[in-house]
Amino acid sequence: MLAQVAVVCTRPARAAVVTAYAVWHAGGMQPVAEQHRALVRRPGPRLAEGLVTHIDRQPVDLDLAMRQWEGYVQALRDAGWHVVEVEPADDCPDAVFVEDAVVVYGDLAVLTRPGAESRRDEVVGVETAVRAAGYRVARIEAPGTLDGGDVLKWGGTVWVGQGGRSNTEGMRQLARHLEPLGARVVGVPVSRVLHLKSAVTALPDGTVVGHEPLVDDPSVWQPFLPVPEESGAHVVLLGGQRLLIAADAPRSAELFRDLGYEVTEVDISELIKLEGCVTCLSVRMRG
Repeated sequence: MLAQVAVVCTRPARAAVVTAYAVWHAGGMQPVAEQHRALVRRPGPRLAEGLVTHIDRQPVDLDLAMRQWEGYVQALRDAGWHVVEVEPADDCPDAVFVEDAVVVYGDLAVLTRPGAESRRDEVVGVETAVRAAGYRVARIEAPGTLDGGDVLKWGGTVWVGQGGRSNTEGMRQLARHLEPLGARVVGVPVSRVLHLKSAVTALPDGTVVGHEPLVDDPSVWQPFLPVPEESGAHVVLLGGQRLLIAADAPRSAELFRDLGYEVTEVDISELIKLEGCVTCLSVRMRG
């Protein structure tokens, strides 16, 4: 039986599918790395109250979750990323999953309107951060809903998960914002997991990876590479041939290493209890 808990989040006092930008060179696909920044937001004291939809609720160890988050952030720093911490949102249990609040494409940051009403105040601090970073800002307006975790970007195509937290109107508004920048926005079904990027992400060469039992229609993506563990479907591109994945997918990590990738594994077990994954814990901004 699925568990779902409603949490009220009050506005804080103070007022991002992975994108792979790449160019072809004679020697192969090389990443464009003008400036790598990652937005993160530390877990708040109400983390254990976060929403769960497709899994049963489990107890969350807040102290361990904080240590795991710090390890995740350190892994980004170790890979050469400049980490920017978004202002805390302690009244918002799910605020650590900062990717859901914004979709970054080129020089534009599209502030989302999360599908769970209790999460909408999370956007305020993220807006402050992306404006400070110099991004132009647009936003999803009612009746549209959009979670950043439903948006997978690669090579000019933007796939948007439909059927969960993001609706058709949210996708249409995102398309209006991104199509002038050359993007092609495509809706894809999501019914077995919380977000599209809970099911699939993309490798640096554009291959989409996913754990097949959780993917509604693998034929949407060509090529598609099945991975043996759920967390193996969640890949953060760190630049070049480097990947970040959760530590509970060792067989997937080995598969990626066999393909020539350098893999960093991080333990985020407490955050996985809240349907979190490595992709939703940061907003990666590449130049």
